[in-house]
Amino acid sequence: MTDQTLPRPRLWASAWAYIWRKERVWLACALIVSAIALLDPAQLAPSFDKVTASLLSVAPFLAASILIAAWAGATGADNLIAKAFTGAPAMMIAMGALAGGLSPFCSCGVIPLIAAFLAMGVPLAPVMAFWLASPLMDPSMFALTTGVLGLEFAIAKTLIALGMGVLGGTVVHMVVRAGGLAAPLREGIGNGGCGGAKARNPKPPVWAFWHEPARLTKFRTEGTRTFLFLLKWMSLAFLLESLMLAYIPAEMVTQTLGGAGLAPIGIATLVGVPAYFNGYAALPLIGGLMDQGMLGGAGMAFLVAGGVTSLPAAIAVWALVKLRVFALYIAISLGGAFASGLLFQFWLTL
Repeated sequence: MTDQTLPRPRLWASAWAYIWRKERVWLACALIVSAIALLDPAQLAPSFDKVTASLLSVAPFLAASILIAAWAGATGADNLIAKAFTGAPAMMIAMGALAGGLSPFCSCGVIPLIAAFLAMGVPLAPVMAFWLASPLMDPSMFALTTGVLGLEFAIAKTLIALGMGVLGGTVVHMVVRAGGLAAPLREGIGNGGCGGAKARNPKPPVWAFWHEPARLTKFRTEGTRTFLFLLKWMSLAFLLESLMLAYIPAEMVTQTLGGAGLAPIGIATLVGVPAYFNGYAALPLIGGLMDQGMLGGAGMAFLVAGGVTSLPAAIAVWALVKLRVFALYIAISLGGAFASGLLFQFWLTL
């Protein structure tokens, strides 16, 4: 009898597939360290010291971020977002921006949640307000921004997130009233996903979650997941920062982004779109650039533009909505980021 059993995949192939699918950030760290060891071994120790010292310096804020995320998941507090989209248009826009700026939503839930709102008939204006504010700030991001860039920067970015949401929602409301942006979703896009379920069937939070074993387990699971997520991204960010400080001349940064006028802020706004790869990881990178002479306004413009219109986010938006909505989303994002940088720089010079 012929053995028809298929051969098992080799162990190394399975391991590589898992790493490539789940642990690309750690793989990038390993490749960078290997490149340093091969090309400039003397830089290994300074980079290691920089990463270790930086992680220790933000450890209290990292712990706060983890606890916030775990608490929100275990209690179901993120379901409160569904209540933000009821009432008069102005109130809906304001509440959408507030909910987006303050709610700790996971990255996988934002796009399905928006699709669910639009498919359910929620007006585009408050959804856009939430859409613009959500990537820019949440309690975890506020804690880490405070630890890395300071309280003033964190407060300013929070106000900018809310302002971006209100501005975007108001612009969209005016366009819709003028007869534009009907049926914003692409054909075949409906409600669904982990975020969509929360919008369709909101449930009241359970604040005393430790009395329910399932919620306590979710608290531990969410805490562990958030810890590993933040650890790998912050490690990569601090590693890149150490190389940036070692190899990028401060004079180059100063000449490109540290001068006076509109050019540094405009350049940072445009560069933020392709260069921005993670909200948490961008913080120490911007901190390093500001230490080398980057304008505070340029740093703010980079974070705002990258947070809203980074390539992964833009691709997801493109797949979800029609071209008119996408174009307006990009225009509001880039225009708001540039204005935010100007306003923050003006504030710093007062």
